[in-house]
Amino acid sequence: MEVKTLLEEGYSNNIFLRKTKGYYELMKPRVMSLVIFTAFTGMFLAPDQIPILNYLIIIVAVALGAGSSAAINMWFDEDIDRTMERTKLRPIPLGIVSKNEALVLGILTGTVSLILMQWFSNSLATSLLLFTILFYIFIYTFWLKRTTSLNIVIGGAAGAIPPIIGWTSVTPEISLLPLSMFVIIFFWTPPHFWALSVYRCNDYAKAKVPMLPNVSSIEETKKQIIFYSVILIASSYLPYIDRGVGLIYFVIATILNFFLLNNAIKLKKSKEKKSIPNTEGLKFFALTIFYLFSLFAGLLIDHVIM
Repeated sequence: MEVKTLLEEGYSNNIFLRKTKGYYELMKPRVMSLVIFTAFTGMFLAPDQIPILNYLIIIVAVALGAGSSAAINMWFDEDIDRTMERTKLRPIPLGIVSKNEALVLGILTGTVSLILMQWFSNSLATSLLLFTILFYIFIYTFWLKRTTSLNIVIGGAAGAIPPIIGWTSVTPEISLLPLSMFVIIFFWTPPHFWALSVYRCNDYAKAKVPMLPNVSSIEETKKQIIFYSVILIASSYLPYIDRGVGLIYFVIATILNFFLLNNAIKLKKSKEKKSIPNTEGLKFFALTIFYLFSLFAGLLIDHVIM
């Protein structure tokens, strides 16, 4: 890989700094930030309390667990990442990090995350973290991603568990509120990733990843985005059933749902142009990230004020 390309991607000429950044990128920090935030929300809303140090270390454990799954995902998907425009500048295709290094990093961070969670939390939270890591690696990465267009639907369970992990790390029991957060993320995942696949349809087809637009059609994918968005909107009101969630969250959720549905319809009405990516798909993808962050922020705001 040319030095110019590495510099353009923000990598230093210094091998130590270059490797450090490569390891950091292997852990998918942007995805990790969403996992951390949803886990933190679960921790913050839990009725019990633990020492501040435990809160901090549990967040580190969740981050390392998410990073472990991401690193092993990149190790296994090296062939796909080299093919797709969206992923060809990841650390392994760039030659910053070797596949073996990625695998070792994934195993080490996963092991440390589980040790920290068990030491500073409890067995239930540790078991859920272990299940999440293994589910993402073995069920989603190794099996679903390359075999079925339901990869995102079923695989979304892994990304939906962090709020429950956060909750149980503080209060070792599962109740309606953390389950409602799980349901929200579970139904958020398909429209979120399908919108990206509408935008990157040719990219996924080139890599032979069976995303819905390639297996069915872009129009059918748009219909499914509408369908799952409606279920997501309905699911977003589940936390309101809990006595600890009040009107502030209800109002925030309603405003966000209006924009979500409006943009889903806008994506549905957009027209495809030959060989030109549909930017409405990318816009909706970005909107869903804002939606989920804001929805969970609404839970935090409601909890603090109420």
